[in-house]
Amino acid sequence: MWYLCVFYHRLLDYRKPEVESLAQLFGAFGENQNDDVPFQLQWKLPLHHHPDSPFHFVNLPSEQLARNIANRSILVKGMYELWGEGGSYEELKDSVLSYPDERKLPYLDSDSTFKITVDSFGKVISLNEQKELIQGLSYIPFKGQVKLRDPDHNFWLIEIDNDGANNGLPPIVQKRIFFGREVGCSDRKIIPTYQLKSRTYLGPTAMDAEMAFLMANQALATSGKLVYDPFVGTGSVLVAAAHFGAMTMGADIDIRVVRDGRGPNCNVWSNFKQYGLPMPVALLRADNNLPPWRPGLKEIFDAIICDPPYGVRAGGRKSGGRKLLKGAVEPYIVPDDKRTDHIPSTAPYSLVECVHDLLDLAAKMLVMGGRLVFFYPVLREDDFAENHFPEHPCFKLISSSEQILSSRYSRVLLTMVKTDPYTQEIAEAARIKHIEFKENHVKWLEEGNLHSAVFSPADAQLTDVIDSKFNKDPKPKYRGEVPNSLVVISFSNSSASKVSSSSLAIKK
Repeated sequence: MWYLCVFYHRLLDYRKPEVESLAQLFGAFGENQNDDVPFQLQWKLPLHHHPDSPFHFVNLPSEQLARNIANRSILVKGMYELWGEGGSYEELKDSVLSYPDERKLPYLDSDSTFKITVDSFGKVISLNEQKELIQGLSYIPFKGQVKLRDPDHNFWLIEIDNDGANNGLPPIVQKRIFFGREVGCSDRKIIPTYQLKSRTYLGPTAMDAEMAFLMANQALATSGKLVYDPFVGTGSVLVAAAHFGAMTMGADIDIRVVRDGRGPNCNVWSNFKQYGLPMPVALLRADNNLPPWRPGLKEIFDAIICDPPYGVRAGGRKSGGRKLLKGAVEPYIVPDDKRTDHIPSTAPYSLVECVHDLLDLAAKMLVMGGRLVFFYPVLREDDFAENHFPEHPCFKLISSSEQILSSRYSRVLLTMVKTDPYTQEIAEAARIKHIEFKENHVKWLEEGNLHSAVFSPADAQLTDVIDSKFNKDPKPKYRGEVPNSLVVISFSNSSASKVSSSSLAIKK
C-alpha cells in the first residue's frame, strides 16, 4: 500500500537510506529477508514536486511496518494513509469522497476520538484560517468526539505553497493539498534529550545527537546486537546505539580518553549512566593498525559504526614514533613498574591506511549481513565530478549520503553490508584494491592536507584555480608537506576494573 511519507526538510541525502534501513530492520522481507540483497522500497513523488521535496509516496507491505519506521526514524515527520489530495480544496473534496468507505468508516465511528491538525510547507496559516479549513471538511462524516490530547485517531490537512522562494525548492505548478490519517510519527524529543551541550563528558570531535542516531539506524542497531566503534572517543555513537537496545563496545588509541576521562564522574562510562543506558561490554585501549584480537577470532560484531578522524578537527594516530620511554628496550617493552601511567608513543596515521585497516577489520569481525557505517571526507572541487569511495571484496555499498560542511568540503556517510566471508584470497584481493584506490582516486589524501585545503585563505584557493586553468605551469593545489595529516582509526583499552567480562581475548 502507498503511504504519504513526510520528511523533515533537512539532511536530504539521508532521508531515504534511513527509511530503507529501518524497513530492513523491521522485516520488510518477511521470513525470507536477506541483508545480502538490500531491500529496495518503491518511491514516487507527488505531482510536479522536486526530488528534494519533503513529501514522498512510499509503498510498504503493512501499516504496522509504516508505523514502526515512522516511530523510530529521526528524519520522518510522519507516515499517513492518504485519503485524498488535490490542487484545490474542491479537488481535495472529490478525492476524499472517492476514497473507499470501507477504508474510512472504521476511523469515523462514534466510539472513537479524533483530532485534525492543519500543517503547511512554504507558508504560514493563521489560527483563524486553520479553523475555517477544518470546518470546510464537514463533508467527512466524523461521528466521534474531538479530543486534542492523545486521541484515538489523528488526521492531518497539509497544504503546500507553490512559491518555491519560501521553502528553498523550485516552485511547483500549483499548490498541493493532502488529507490523511496519521499512521506513525517521529519522536524528535530524543534529540534535545541527548543534545551535546548537556552531555556529562564531551570531547572536541563528539558526534552530534541527530547524526549519531541516524548512524545507529543505518547500522540496524537493536536489542541483542553487538555494536563496535573503533574510534569511540567520548562515546557519542555508542550512546545512540545503546538507546536502541544494542550491546556496545568501543576502543580508542588514547588511554586517557577511555580510562581516565576528566575524573571518576566524568568519563565515557558516566555518559551512559547519565541516560540510564546499559554500560558498554568493554572499552579498549588498542591500535587498529596493530590489531589486538587473538588469531582466529572473527565474526563477533553485528555492526561497526565510526567517525574516523580525517584531519580537519583531529588527526589520526597509530602506534609508533621515535620517542621511547626511558628505560624501555627494543622492541619497546615497557617495564612493569611504569605500565600504569605509561602513554605509548604514536605516529601519524593517514586516512587511506586507516580506511584499509577499517575495512579489513570489518571483513574479519562482522557477521555475515553485518553493517559497516562510517564517514568519509570529500573535497568539493569542480574537477572532482565523480566521488570514488573505498571498496572491499567482502562488502557491498548500499548507500552514500553527503553532508555539506562548507563550500570546500563535505563528508559522506557510507553504509556497507558484508556479503562474503573473509578468506586469505579475499585479503589479497583487498590489498590490491587498496593499492589501486590509493594510486588512482585519493592522491589528494596523501599529497595534500585536508585541513589546509579547508582553512586556507579563499584568495589562495582562487589563485590555484586560475593557475590550474590558464597557466602552463600551475602552482601545486595544496601547499606544505603534510603526507599523513588525514588520519584515522585506532583503539583503546580501559582499566581492568572498568572492563566487563567478554568472550574476547586481548593480546597484550
